[in-house]
Amino acid sequence: MDVANQVSFLVIGGGIGGLTAALSIAKCGKSVHVLEQAPQFGEIGAGLQLAPNAMRVLSKLGLEDVIRECAVFPKRLVLMDAMRGGELSSLDLGEKFRTRYGQPYAVMHRSDLHAILLEACRDSEQVTLLTDKRVTDVENLEDCVRVTCADGSVYEAMAAVGADGLWSTTRQLFSDDQPICSQYVAYRGTIPTEEILQYARLDDVVMWIGPNLHFVQYPVRRKELFNQVAVFKSTRYRVDSDDWGTPEELDAVFDQCFPAVANAAKYMQRHRRWPMYDREPLDNWTSGRLTLLGDAAHPMLQYIAQGACQAIEDGACLALQISRCGEDIDAALAAYQAERTVRTARVQRTARLFGDIIHTEDEATRILRNAFMQKRTADDFGAVDWLYAPGVPVHQ
Repeated sequence: MDVANQVSFLVIGGGIGGLTAALSIAKCGKSVHVLEQAPQFGEIGAGLQLAPNAMRVLSKLGLEDVIRECAVFPKRLVLMDAMRGGELSSLDLGEKFRTRYGQPYAVMHRSDLHAILLEACRDSEQVTLLTDKRVTDVENLEDCVRVTCADGSVYEAMAAVGADGLWSTTRQLFSDDQPICSQYVAYRGTIPTEEILQYARLDDVVMWIGPNLHFVQYPVRRKELFNQVAVFKSTRYRVDSDDWGTPEELDAVFDQCFPAVANAAKYMQRHRRWPMYDREPLDNWTSGRLTLLGDAAHPMLQYIAQGACQAIEDGACLALQISRCGEDIDAALAAYQAERTVRTARVQRTARLFGDIIHTEDEATRILRNAFMQKRTADDFGAVDWLYAPGVPVHQ
């Protein structure tokens, strides 16, 4: 067996959640090695929404100023009727919102946030970033965890964090479950704002909702780019086929929408589609000196824009427990799991429920939904207090 590299903490996966965890642990004075399986660190995708619960963590990490240089701070979250047009509901993100939650609501390009986190990790003497490290085996030993990579390198650490995403290898040590396909597919992309000014609303995050579909729009990168996400349920979905959710279906579905949506959808990039998955919540994601984080622990549907936010929360919570528990790593991992499993399970289930509500095909349900939404005021924050407010008990 190859001689093991002795390290303090390992993070398996260099995405937004993994880098947040590494930076948070480093801020506690602990050294961290990040193992990324790709040849270089990077992030794919398009826009990203950062609610106050995530911004709170990023601010404590000292990243608020650099985020402000490239993020956009919308004035409202708006729900629109994708079939008939017209506003259904909104949430005011102005002064009252910021005062209540202590942080703004931000939107930015995923790659911008990843680059900010990566640069902060590179600037830290406590973080070591390693690429081309595909993990093939994780083994709990008596007082450490041994991680083996495909290149033959071996690491022994006080603890390891599996932050390797939806198709996590490390999750297999806890569960033989598989990702659950929602039968929905997303097309994502950004385009220069000037190319779509006639359809762009630059002060809001807009979600157009309709039967089995929704369409999201908001500006990113100082409003230089306009982010769009088209999501729909495919009638061609088959478990044993990849021929579903095609660009042809995309066009057919959104051509039936309100003209502003139908026309904006024509600007969607079609070279890649994202099938939408989640998993059932896990009661346990810690074994010995290995724990999970982000999508490896609690993959969720994107309908309430909390996937990255919850991964960011995970990283901060893990570091806090490591700091509190000192050398008692077992206690730190147990406390981290106890704090996070209930909250993240609620977010997972809420995302599913919200998807059912906004995508409902039933006309009577839509009428009741719309009537309820139109009655609430833009400064009614009751529905999001549990998610955004600081100091809210996680077991609420």
